[in-house]
Amino acid sequence: MTSSVITGVSHHHEQELVTAIDAAPGVSVVRRCADVPELLSTGASGIADVAIVSADFRGLDRDALRHLAGHGVRVAAFVSAGDDAGEARVRQLGVNTLLRPGIDPDELGRVIVELAEGTGAASASSSVSARTPAGAALPGAIGTSTVSDADIGSWLDGKPAVGPASASNSGATAGVAPGSTGVHGAGDDGWDLPQRARVTAIWGPAGAPGRTTIAVTLAADLASRGVRTLLVDLDTWGASVAQTLALIDEAPGVAAAARASEQGTLDRASLSRVAPEVSDGLRVLTGIPKPERWPELRAAAVEDVLEKSRALVDHVVIDCGFSIEDDEELSYDTAAPRRNATTLTALESSDSLVVVGGADPIGLQRLVRAVQDVAVIPSPEPLIVVNKVRASATGARPEKAIADVLGRFAGLEDPVFVPWAPEECDAALLAGRSLVESAPTAPVTRAMARISDLVRPEAARAPETRAGRARARARFGRGAR
Repeated sequence: MTSSVITGVSHHHEQELVTAIDAAPGVSVVRRCADVPELLSTGASGIADVAIVSADFRGLDRDALRHLAGHGVRVAAFVSAGDDAGEARVRQLGVNTLLRPGIDPDELGRVIVELAEGTGAASASSSVSARTPAGAALPGAIGTSTVSDADIGSWLDGKPAVGPASASNSGATAGVAPGSTGVHGAGDDGWDLPQRARVTAIWGPAGAPGRTTIAVTLAADLASRGVRTLLVDLDTWGASVAQTLALIDEAPGVAAAARASEQGTLDRASLSRVAPEVSDGLRVLTGIPKPERWPELRAAAVEDVLEKSRALVDHVVIDCGFSIEDDEELSYDTAAPRRNATTLTALESSDSLVVVGGADPIGLQRLVRAVQDVAVIPSPEPLIVVNKVRASATGARPEKAIADVLGRFAGLEDPVFVPWAPEECDAALLAGRSLVESAPTAPVTRAMARISDLVRPEAARAPETRAGRARARARFGRGAR
């Protein structure tokens, strides 16, 4: 059986590549695509098994590769010898198989057939190479080659080294599956394997139950405990983390990181530049400044940003949008952007989920329905947080009344109750600080600290004395903005 190939390469490589494929056994070129739209439409037609692209093919990005994968088309890259920048880009985009000019036709045919069938390493020492820290596997790469400790420095700086073409790649694929193992920086002078930063998604129904306040306070509290934390604003309906922490609204943030991911240039160093530290141990990746810019955040890019974030800090906290509805008119088309795909991707990528609801009759009804809705999509077991608890909205002994309602109608046990504290929250918002900074001993802040204890139990604080709390406040002062 002949494997069908479509090409999406620049004019610099097209003739050489097509000539090589024509001489290879078991493969044939069915379409030579002039641009990315033609490549995607041809891939969607079902006539191709493999697409071969070049790093300089105009318009090629992560979302295009995701579209091809969604239609069962596997991708290889044609990279010239010595083109380190091109190789680094296609690897960043997630292309695992590299083909070199001058490869033997029989070897080329074998690689393409194996790629089409999904068998073997689909690579050869003459066609694929990769370098990885301390002999570990580079995520998204095929094969490994051992390097010295000196090579780790370039990786920590977000500049993966490119190994020689003679590196050994005859074994099975040595990639990292999403959600399994990975790499995690232990600091500027260390590298821990295989630990990965944890991701916690903060989500809740419509009605402003306090998702952003919970997310900001949780991130700040974890940072105050010595856990390096990244707060990511992925709310495509009303991003507000920047305003909450008095950050520059138009500063690069998640949109810049997503653009870099789409172009294959996102690494640890570039991510750290668009996610600055706002206080000791706390970085922030601000959200889109205008809701109409939501198409900039595509699912493939968001997934990659979150994966890269795991190598930057110890814990990632995501402020999600409220809607998880799948647009039926767009869901059939894997190429079309979907506004809620950002939240759905965040929930699927997270290790723990905090669902926030308001402590009033409307908020509780929405919370019960929200828990039922989130249960049918890929997401972790939720931790329930009932925010703005007050007797005026639910009657005497509000915590007991709410616990009874949630247990009876939703089977939810042991929710975390956060008291109504408008004065403390208003003061923090006016100052552009988190509650951990502006009101560290307030009941609302102590209640939210229990969320940190549950999502990061190894960082739980021992009961503190008054002097201990004073030392903590001095240590976690307001950082540069």
